[in-house]
Amino acid sequence: MASAAGWGEPGRAANATSPSFDCNKVEAGSIEAMICRDAELSALDRKIYGVYAAASVRASNEHPPVLKAEQRGWIKGRNDCWKSQDIRGCVRHEYLRRIAELQARYRLVSHAGPVRFMCDGIPANEVVATFFQTDPLTMIAERGDSVSLMYLQPTGSGTKYQGRNETYWEHQGEALITWGYGAPEMHCKKLP
Repeated sequence: MASAAGWGEPGRAANATSPSFDCNKVEAGSIEAMICRDAELSALDRKIYGVYAAASVRASNEHPPVLKAEQRGWIKGRNDCWKSQDIRGCVRHEYLRRIAELQARYRLVSHAGPVRFMCDGIPANEVVATFFQTDPLTMIAERGDSVSLMYLQPTGSGTKYQGRNETYWEHQGEALITWGYGAPEMHCKKLP
């Protein structure tokens, strides 16, 4: 898949220190130029290239095909890190989160679950969670027709994951789940 910045050509072998794209074709001062000069960011770019290739195989039957469009959107978002006060930190963060997202969504790493929870004592009010060994750790939660990818968050006690508008906090055998912006917190018990 190629981007405007020249994401690697399929089958192009990058050397051990370069990113997946051709550094001779990037614009000076661009995010891609920064990636070319940074060994860790170059390594993350090579990693995402491999993870994306593996996800593409799994996504070959997606209808409509969304992976390529989402990846283009992600590249645009990564390149918007020029607006951040910590540009390098922003780019690194974007790589880590996208790699974890692709690994979880396309089941490219080991996982635990699914684990089912009944919320607020209502059998039909069920949340199903699968936990992935990504970096950072992720979970995919499903409730009805809705799916949320969540990332592990630091917390003083228990385990907390945060998605776009959903939260999951498990503490002492009970999960507190918020599903949707401004939604009330649900008290959920793990089903056997």
